[in-house]
Amino acid sequence: MAWFLGLGIAGIVLLALSLVLDGLLDGALDGVLGGSLDGWLSLPVVAGFLSMTGFGAVIAQAATGAGPVGATAAGALAGLLTAWLTYRFSRALMRDRTAAAPTGNDLIGVSGKVVTAIPADGFGEVILHVAGQPVKFAARCVAPVARGAEVWVEAAPSATSVLVRPAEP
Repeated sequence: MAWFLGLGIAGIVLLALSLVLDGLLDGALDGVLGGSLDGWLSLPVVAGFLSMTGFGAVIAQAATGAGPVGATAAGALAGLLTAWLTYRFSRALMRDRTAAAPTGNDLIGVSGKVVTAIPADGFGEVILHVAGQPVKFAARCVAPVARGAEVWVEAAPSATSVLVRPAEP
């Protein structure tokens, strides 16, 4: 039973090292067997297999009184299931794509409200709704615009400023 516990603890230590080293050793096994095992030999998958093999064997031995061979078989089955689940979960996380980040071109044509009056020769501030969230931008306009007026974005010269025109009533 001590060997099985040691195997389970070794798997947990390997998992902790993979988290602390943050992928430093992940590429160590890339390309093994012509790349056919890429993803399956990642540290979290190997750590999950080792831990569950050891702890599964201990549980099988304690619960059923199985000998070392039976406990090893039960632990290996549990380890393979854990490795498969870890592999599938990590693949799902890697394939997860978020929506594209809004760019300056996405702001053109958006309406907003002036929160700080815009003088003819300087900057004011407007609130625009970007991806459903209110965002404050520095704003310029060819004519002065009063606070509270509605404006339309004509251009976005930088990530934090916009050129606007008053909305037509």
